[in-house]
Amino acid sequence: QSGKDATIVELTNDNDGLGQYNFAYRTSDGIARQEQGALKNAGSENEAIEVQGSYTYKGVDGKDYTVTFVANENGYQPRVQS
Repeated sequence: QSGKDATIVELTNDNDGLGQYNFAYRTSDGIARQEQGALKNAGSENEAIEVQGSYTYKGVDGKDYTVTFVANENGYQPRVQS
């Protein structure tokens, strides 16, 4: 069903309003994503948000690919697995 009217079959979303959040979803065509973020060093000059997560999709070759990542003061750091 890839690319044709996919629907969300699972969804979670939480934000504490204090600098931390997480969400996740999965679609009927097998795409999935999850992410969590947190404020680091709150109130200091080194205050930053660190985000960690992953997403999975089916490539044109029929294989599932998962990208895990961290994004922080050192930039976006992805790692691809198939």
